[in-house]
Amino acid sequence: MDFLRPSTWAEALAMKAERPEAVPIAGGTDVMVEINLDKGRPAALLDLGPIAELARWDAPGSTPADADALGALGGLDGLERLDGFVRVGAGVTYTRLIAELAPLMPGLAQASRTVGSPQIRNRGTVGGNLGAASPAGDSHPPLLAAGAVVEAESVRGTRLIPIRDFYTGVKRNALAPDELIRAFWIEPAPGPQYFSKIGPRNAMVIAVCSFSVALDPVRRAVGTGIGSAAPTPRRAVAAEEFLAERLDWDGRAPLSPEVTARFGELVAEAAAPIDDVRGSAAYRLHSLTVLARRTVTWAWNDYRGSA
Repeated sequence: MDFLRPSTWAEALAMKAERPEAVPIAGGTDVMVEINLDKGRPAALLDLGPIAELARWDAPGSTPADADALGALGGLDGLERLDGFVRVGAGVTYTRLIAELAPLMPGLAQASRTVGSPQIRNRGTVGGNLGAASPAGDSHPPLLAAGAVVEAESVRGTRLIPIRDFYTGVKRNALAPDELIRAFWIEPAPGPQYFSKIGPRNAMVIAVCSFSVALDPVRRAVGTGIGSAAPTPRRAVAAEEFLAERLDWDGRAPLSPEVTARFGELVAEAAAPIDDVRGSAAYRLHSLTVLARRTVTWAWNDYRGSA
């Protein structure tokens, strides 16, 4: 196994272009586990740890440190501009995201708090979670609910991939063989966001299933994300549309039990779980209805209390 260690982003892109089979590694919390368990042995590892710019995030309105490498960030499938978004480098750890970005992306921060142990959170990154594209990855549901955008780059240029188009199969994503994840973009939360998951214990657990919801009072829209209950992380689009039409955005009336129950049913209908060692498909479907009802109730109560 070859070990490639670029010192700059340009070097990393050149190495990936020359060795597209090289597996990028940042915190190593996924890749090294696979290697240690002898579940895979890549021909080469591409260590992105030394690249300082990947460990930085940029607030809305600021100029990214590597702005010269970015192309025009205009319209993107309904997103008017990305200059109001937070840009988070692929090397920002879960620990830093929790400490520095929780007010801007509360759903993702909540999910980050459930990742592994403190040692894992000190090393692991959302960029690495995106690269692994595991259906059980904790960051995926809140990224889907918030409508994040993945910034991928190769020697051929920069590409922006809406998160809904990023997951293509079990542990597969939309990256080309020569592309690397440079950052992800996410809008500062316009309303309450929540994440919840179920596992056999409270800490250091892979989700049996997980769910995230994001309320957008400005657009009067709802975002959702389902994890560990389908071949890929996915949204519950019918549930989003159903709930957005029934929320009392102006009067902020309480949610009725009938609406929350139907929302939970629609979330479960969007899933496609399997039986495995962590849980049965039936248990996952039941759990998703419960998670959906709970998270949307928490989020709506927050919104009502913010008046």
